[in-house]
Amino acid sequence: MLGEYRIAGRRAADISANIERAVGEGALEPGQPLPPMRELAVTLGVNPNTVAAAYRTLRERGVIETHGRRGSRVRPKPATTGREKVRLDVPEGVRDLADGNPDPALLPPLASAFAAAAARADREPVLYGADPVDPGLARAARAALDADGVPAGPLTVASGSLDAVERVLAAHLRPGDGVAVEDPGWGRTLDLVPALGLRPVPVGVDDEGPLPDDLRAALEGGARAVLITDRAQNPTGASVTEARARALRSVLADHPGVLLIEDDHGHGIVDLPLSPLAGVTRHWAFVRSVAKAYGPDLRLAVLTGDEVTVDRVRGRQRLGPGWVSLLVQRAVVLLWGDGAVDGTAVASAYRERREALIAALAERGVAAHGRSGMNVWVPVPDETGVVARLLHAGWAVSPGARFRLSAGPGIRITVSTLTEQETGPLADAVAAAVGPVSSRTYV
Repeated sequence: MLGEYRIAGRRAADISANIERAVGEGALEPGQPLPPMRELAVTLGVNPNTVAAAYRTLRERGVIETHGRRGSRVRPKPATTGREKVRLDVPEGVRDLADGNPDPALLPPLASAFAAAAARADREPVLYGADPVDPGLARAARAALDADGVPAGPLTVASGSLDAVERVLAAHLRPGDGVAVEDPGWGRTLDLVPALGLRPVPVGVDDEGPLPDDLRAALEGGARAVLITDRAQNPTGASVTEARARALRSVLADHPGVLLIEDDHGHGIVDLPLSPLAGVTRHWAFVRSVAKAYGPDLRLAVLTGDEVTVDRVRGRQRLGPGWVSLLVQRAVVLLWGDGAVDGTAVASAYRERREALIAALAERGVAAHGRSGMNVWVPVPDETGVVARLLHAGWAVSPGARFRLSAGPGIRITVSTLTEQETGPLADAVAAAVGPVSSRTYV
């Protein structure tokens, strides 16, 4: 059953660690069955309860799944390996449109802001016990949130969107709880949820955001939290419209005990209005990152929410890293104050590149999606084949397997650096790789 690999260990912790290490190293592959608990107990010479405890730990960590009498097997996309392994090695000479990065030419220079923040740190060194949130950052962030209609609430700072999402989930949920996630959705989130021992529940997405009926089904099925991307959804480019927001608020209002987490990571690169959902449920969190507009290495996201949620996040953060560098916070405040990023111009640049590719694909009979952000999502009949044919033609795109649970196959094309001269040849290559397809949604 396990080929050449022999599971080892005498204690539950040793057995689970041995299996998890084998999955991470590829000795046990996704989807591979594991021995029945009693059979493995006999092989190892341990009590069946010991193996049962090891398997339970692996389920909670998102490494394996159990299907009743069919037994246990390695998850098809185990948290141990992560979706980062579902990526391309881009050969030299191939145009890389798979990385999901912003255009470096649209990012601001950082030297002067950090020099000024460092000079202040020399005059006023930050010591233990300092306020973990810079007052200037709090004022500027709160003003922007107020302008966008995000409800009032306490504010804290995390090391990027994913750090904030992880802390909020951990503050409220326990292993085994269901989390409604967008499908297709951000691959890191789809990895994070099972890694926390939580159960991802897919919710379909169209150009206007999550589908209300799917969300209702997920919540009625017992999901205790929901993650929603307001704008620049990765990978589809969906953006929640006001009409869709009203429908989603109506669904959430019937489940006031659900934890709502909104991710507005596209702030600063999107010219569509924000339609927040926050405030409908008792516990909520709204996260806004600076990575896409100011640079991925600025690991900073502003988090606001209800008092209980933010207090729990702050308390757990104090026991770990303590705070996000005040040097980084103050540099970001200076960048905001200096208008280092022309959000309108950046959003316009990305919109023109998206719309040009989508129009070129439509002319060739290929349906594509991308209302906002820097990515275009193309549903395809054969994901692996399309990616391989495009790579052969000199174009690297991201396989959709990194971003989906039960949604149909697709490819993600990052257009952040796509030039006008490249749009036509790329559309030709995609059309040749995909073949004409009728317009469809990707739910």
